[in-house]
Amino acid sequence: MATKTFFNFNLFDGLNNLIQESAWFKVDTLTGKIVSLGTSNPEKSNTMVDLEQKYVMPGLINVHTHISGDPDSFDGNFNRSEAEIAVEAYQNLQILLKSGVTYIRECGCAYDIDIKLKKSQKEGRISKIPSMITSGRALSMTGGHGDGPNVSYLTDSPDEVRKATRTAFRNGADCIKVMATGGVMSPGDFMNDPQLSIEEMRAAVVEAHHKRKTVAAHAEGNPGIKYAILAGVDSIEHGFYVNDEDIKLMLERGTYLTPTLLAETLIPKFGKNVLPDWELKKAADALDDTFVNLSAAFEKGIKFTCGTDAGSPFNGYDKTPFEFELLTKLGMTPFEAYQCSTINSAKLCQIDDEYGTLEAGKIADFIVLDSNPLEDVKAVQQLDKQVFQKAIRQY
Repeated sequence: MATKTFFNFNLFDGLNNLIQESAWFKVDTLTGKIVSLGTSNPEKSNTMVDLEQKYVMPGLINVHTHISGDPDSFDGNFNRSEAEIAVEAYQNLQILLKSGVTYIRECGCAYDIDIKLKKSQKEGRISKIPSMITSGRALSMTGGHGDGPNVSYLTDSPDEVRKATRTAFRNGADCIKVMATGGVMSPGDFMNDPQLSIEEMRAAVVEAHHKRKTVAAHAEGNPGIKYAILAGVDSIEHGFYVNDEDIKLMLERGTYLTPTLLAETLIPKFGKNVLPDWELKKAADALDDTFVNLSAAFEKGIKFTCGTDAGSPFNGYDKTPFEFELLTKLGMTPFEAYQCSTINSAKLCQIDDEYGTLEAGKIADFIVLDSNPLEDVKAVQQLDKQVFQKAIRQY
């Protein structure tokens, strides 16, 4: 067995709230999995890599991305061809990886570009991009959030949802995204407008769970958040107006919450005189409530994941590391903020047997930092960090 040993670094394994000094781990270069690890006296390998007392932590997992989105054009994918979007999506994936994101879950992708790029990745035709849980096109109601050519399945009954879900899986999707409420970027609705019904979303959940797959629900206000939880979705995306009743239901059912704080913060910050007034107002009006409501959800024990809504306005693909700083504003310590990625995101994506933490038997996806991430949550924002996938340096 050919092996590579990384040594002389300070390890945050993603599992424990501590730094292990003088750490090392040995990796099987064929599988990319950690064979053994420890502190001091590193085991010898075919290749020895000295990380020079830097800080090592797990690669980041972002469970809410839109790689077909253009954060600078705000056109909702309506004015670009499939070929143009495919090229840009590939470049966006490379930016995500360079920022430290080694795994993503897509939450709605025009033309099923994510599915097609993942196929190319598996076939070895493209590289230097994160591993992917794909969704393909999202499921929206006619006239609802996400209704647009080539970006969604339009579904207006449980039967239509069922067929769209089956079609998505036939086309290669790994998960399903449903639209439970209106949203910031759709002009004809508000966050508290319910859209897909409980019965419609339940049809998607049943089909997905038959295949041991998951369902994510865009749900910003109520009653749509509650409807999505009652339908059995696995995660609430955004959840800006989550309330006590929702929290109780989520705790009972084990539902995850992906807060996408970056998306909510950046639109009011940079949108003035750029975005339509109606879009800017919706985001700005919700911002204060968002932090109050999500802080309460965290305090009461809701399982948070790490997702940024990358691809939404001003929300570039290099910004995932800044989400952790915002998570600490909900009352989390840096360790708790990172656990949204290392533990919870991996479990939601059903990849925690191989990804999320740096332990024996898991894939050696990791980033290398100059500063201690447990002391300073901004340490992960380092621009020139080293990024490894399966122990191979990508950036």
